[in-house]
Amino acid sequence: MAQRERDALTGRLTTGHEWDGIKELSTPIPTWWITTFLISIMVALIYLWLMPSFATTKSLEPGLLGWSSRGELREEQAIAAAAQAPWRQRLMAVPLEEVSKDEELRRFVQAGGRALFNENCAPCHGVGGGGQQGQFPALLDDDWLWGGKPADIIQTVRHGIRNTDEESRQSAMPVFGDSLSKEQIANVADYVLTLADKSKADSRAALPGATLFKDNCAGCHGENGEGGRDFGAPRLNDAIWLYGGSRDAIIHQITSPRMGSMPSFASRLNEESLRMLALYVHGLGGGE
Repeated sequence: MAQRERDALTGRLTTGHEWDGIKELSTPIPTWWITTFLISIMVALIYLWLMPSFATTKSLEPGLLGWSSRGELREEQAIAAAAQAPWRQRLMAVPLEEVSKDEELRRFVQAGGRALFNENCAPCHGVGGGGQQGQFPALLDDDWLWGGKPADIIQTVRHGIRNTDEESRQSAMPVFGDSLSKEQIANVADYVLTLADKSKADSRAALPGATLFKDNCAGCHGENGEGGRDFGAPRLNDAIWLYGGSRDAIIHQITSPRMGSMPSFASRLNEESLRMLALYVHGLGGGE
């Protein structure tokens, strides 16, 4: 066996490998590094023993401490629920219309309602309730399809609109593209555009679409476009539009109407949460 060469500069043995005149030294791993590595292995084994580990598709090893993030969340929720319990009981004992007279209760309701709104409603209606034109209605104005009083809002949130809940709000607009000609639909759209213009009040009756509107639309939307809350027919005389108020948009809606759907929150929110959420929405600016 050949004798290993010792580097003249460092005094360390070489491995015998050489590249372009550069010789590789045989340098042992530092003791501190080996010690740290072994300690890390021990810490990992202790962690596996104490904490959840070795997960499968159906279960996991819970560990000696039995800790889980889900369990920690449940504990935090239980603490929060216990702290809120007196306020929630107080909320249930006060009529909806009287909550605003109790300043402390009002602040509690606003804070809880805002959190509930951001979690459940904001994805569609926007964080501030401004809605998304062409998709989801704004909650800041006073234009309500089914009523804007707290009790009306609770009913809508609890059961939703046009879903499988048997008590959900239900309404449907006929497809007039199957019964009216394009010219007739255009005439109705022209007439509808005048309903929000007070200057056209005396002249709109002479428009070609006046009779068509009376025969096909007034039954739901009212003779003057005031809407019908009993069946969710929107007002047409306030210049507030979900799907756009241009002539083309109105023609499209008459020809092939779009009708949105809202889920039921009855299984997700309890009665106290429904009250807080409804009162928060009512306080956004458009409540009645």
